[in-house]
Amino acid sequence: MPAPPIIGICVSLERARWGRAWDDEVALLPRAYLDHIARAGGVPLLLAPGRRATEDPDALLDLVDALVLTGGPDVEPERYGADRHPETATVLPERDAFELALTRRALERRVPFLGVCRGMQVLNVARGGTLLQHLPESHGHHEHRRNPGSFDGADHDVRLAEGSLAARAAGEVDHGTKSHHHQAVDQLGDGLQITGWSTIDDLPEAIEDPGARFALGVQWHPEVDETSRLVEALVAEAAAAKSAAAAGEERSAGSVDEGLAGAA
Repeated sequence: MPAPPIIGICVSLERARWGRAWDDEVALLPRAYLDHIARAGGVPLLLAPGRRATEDPDALLDLVDALVLTGGPDVEPERYGADRHPETATVLPERDAFELALTRRALERRVPFLGVCRGMQVLNVARGGTLLQHLPESHGHHEHRRNPGSFDGADHDVRLAEGSLAARAAGEVDHGTKSHHHQAVDQLGDGLQITGWSTIDDLPEAIEDPGARFALGVQWHPEVDETSRLVEALVAEAAAAKSAAAAGEERSAGSVDEGLAGAA
């Protein structure tokens, strides 16, 4: 039986409280991501920001078969050449630097990639794109984050382009989602395509790199939707890439053995 694919998933370093007395800096990740990856047949591996990993992302990418960037605080506007909007309140520069370096190198290596909510925005910024910093101001409504801190009442539909990776991964072109964001893609990054739009206001909801093996960003949260197929699609792609790499290694080893036999 083949080994399951290892899915690297980025965590956030933030302050949190737990138990009766503890209040400290922690590596933070909602459990829904872990559970959904496990249900899909993958093994999640938590990846934490750090200077050495930022300088050498290959040290982590060598360990995984796919990469997931999760939701979280706003990307620092300085990363895409913008002044900070008053509603861009919480930023984590260490996390931004880490995830941008990891994303750029993962795309270069053709590592299967899924960016969720903030992760889609990081993908866009990594390719030189920009972000809208506050949708209630630019679009005049709060429909993309109706209840801050909750997915209750957060459902809305997106329209996915026929034949796109987003549509193939979702298994449909009219797709229900769970949404919680106040920022979005503005200027699109190099080499990316918009392949999903909100039915509310045509806001970009999915972007992808058509030249990559699997590089997809979605503005919604598939990890909290048990009916979503997106995480399963990523894990399946990671498993296929892992098998292909193993087969290539076996063929290479076989060629070496044959060469030694011939020389003898």
